[in-house]
Amino acid sequence: MQDIIKQLEAKREQARLGGGQKRINAQHGKGKLTARERIELLLDEGSFEEWDMFVEHRCTDFGMANESVPGDGVVTGYGMINGRLTFVYSQDFTVFGGSLSEAHAEKICKVMDQAMKVGAPVIGLNDSGGARIQEGVASLGGYAEIFQRNVSASGVIPQISLIMGPSAGGAVYSPALTDFIFMVKDSSYMFVTGPEVVKTVTHEEVTAEELGGAITHSTKSGVCDRAFENDVEAILMLRRFFNYLPLSNKEKPPVRKAADTAEHLDYSLDTLVPDNANKPYDMHELITKTVDDGDFFEIQPDYAKNIIIGFARIEGQTIGIVANQPLVLAGCLDIKSSIKAARFVRFCDAFNIPVVTFVDVPGFMPGTAQEYGGIIKHGAKLLYAYAECTVPKITVITRKAYGGAYDVMASKHLRGDVNFAWPSAEIAVMGPKGAVEIIFREEKGDPAKLAEREAEYKAKFANPFVAGRRGYIDDVIMPHETRKRVARSLAMLKDKDIENPWRKHGNIPL
Repeated sequence: MQDIIKQLEAKREQARLGGGQKRINAQHGKGKLTARERIELLLDEGSFEEWDMFVEHRCTDFGMANESVPGDGVVTGYGMINGRLTFVYSQDFTVFGGSLSEAHAEKICKVMDQAMKVGAPVIGLNDSGGARIQEGVASLGGYAEIFQRNVSASGVIPQISLIMGPSAGGAVYSPALTDFIFMVKDSSYMFVTGPEVVKTVTHEEVTAEELGGAITHSTKSGVCDRAFENDVEAILMLRRFFNYLPLSNKEKPPVRKAADTAEHLDYSLDTLVPDNANKPYDMHELITKTVDDGDFFEIQPDYAKNIIIGFARIEGQTIGIVANQPLVLAGCLDIKSSIKAARFVRFCDAFNIPVVTFVDVPGFMPGTAQEYGGIIKHGAKLLYAYAECTVPKITVITRKAYGGAYDVMASKHLRGDVNFAWPSAEIAVMGPKGAVEIIFREEKGDPAKLAEREAEYKAKFANPFVAGRRGYIDDVIMPHETRKRVARSLAMLKDKDIENPWRKHGNIPL
């Protein structure tokens, strides 16, 4: 018995050391934490229960028979974040560069299967050189096993990927299938083919950072949802982010008591929208003055900035916020913003998170680049997401809601539950100038007459009352009472229960 206990402790010690002290020092030298240090920081102290510490690879080719490390390059198990259950895997770059073997994949699949059984999120801390070349197709099969579980778990349990090192080739597709991807600046990157292959095939000279770094993916491609300065900040922000989410699609998000009362009135909002309809303002101000304690966790803040998405709370309840941003492209919807918001709305719908939409949209972005890029299909993604969504939907039109963009942004016609407008709201097919030039095109030669027609059009349509008469707007509210009215609407809708017709799945316009 004593011999087995000694063997056990020796194996545990070897597993804890990963690839050895020299490689641990190299990891620290790059400003990166080890796989185990990351888990310790992510989970509540003393809550981690590790699984499969003694698993080793089964490869005997290319000298691998004599090289094995207990754990095989990934630490897996479960623990708590602020007292709530989560499953986690953390790839260990000090062991074979964190490369994925058949056994490594089996460990990840085991925690994903268990997470599905008990209904708890999966967090992946990715730091891997890719498939283990010595194992050939066995490692590729391991990736596919993980992909299948990512898809099966989609919309059932939240899945979060934190990229903390390299993620290349087939390794990128598991994070791509998860709900959110966070990255660390200067130490993580994602790409399907690396700089050397790019140079060989296309003759482009590009660094790993330029090709797939955190800045690239958080500003240009939209692959990454947030980019953080270092491992510690990334993990602490992930802990904060986790607090907004339910454990599964069968639960509602946790309620967290706010210092702010729901009846709080902020009169500064009455002057937020400028008198000049062409002058921009920052929609962030409305968001922070409406939500609990001004606390807003923005998603993709540096990508498609003409739309804002993120999580906040009202009366302690998690909400998803979608808002046009007049400061960027006048708040127009384009390809990137439509895709960004559509994916977010679908996540909220899958996980019982009410959606609050702040609207100031002059329409869809015109131009050949948008049309050739497929704005028709991509814009329809946002339309589809809102129409399919069955969670509580509350919409506040602050200023412009023109054309098809009015319809798309959670209008009453897409089963919006409560639709408010500020007195400054303008709900019409298009702006007064464009409308008059079409309706009265025969009077184009008479500027005075056109100005008169424009004033007439403004008086008739540049207000919320035409929509109000038809019941498309439930009430015209003063800006300072936005928080109170949204809070009351959410309370009224807390037991909302509607279902879409049965189907295997819809066919969203991809």
